[in-house]
Amino acid sequence: MGHDHDIAVLNSLITTTIDSANGFERSAEDADVPQFVDMFREFSQERRQVVGRLQERVRTLGGTPNDDGSLKADLHRRWVDLRDAISRGGDREIVEEVERGEDYLKAKYDAALEDRELGPETLALIREAYQSVRAGHDRASALKHGMQDATA
Repeated sequence: MGHDHDIAVLNSLITTTIDSANGFERSAEDADVPQFVDMFREFSQERRQVVGRLQERVRTLGGTPNDDGSLKADLHRRWVDLRDAISRGGDREIVEEVERGEDYLKAKYDAALEDRELGPETLALIREAYQSVRAGHDRASALKHGMQDATA
């Protein structure tokens, strides 16, 4: 069996991760709370690094890596929701939208990690990329819980 399956799964993750990076970039432009701007920029850079590693793997496997996002309706809607939350200025709303977007991304990686047809090297790389994705998800959660504590 060729590497077609690995390439397809990797390219799907690349697209979703690019969507995430783009969304954080735009959110950093929309946010005016320095804490958020910095966090969003950091997330965006981390995601771009993950994308680079996944793309490299696709090339190694002889495939052509995706190099743009999908703006698929579900994820794109998340970023529109986030932009609305930013324009309303509610910190908690912003964090909740970030967390929702992160949940979607995390689910995509979870599904890939369950994929028994992937080669061991591809799986190892996805697991590594997932660590970065998880870190973002956990930070968004921590921020939200921190806010709940602050308003309690």
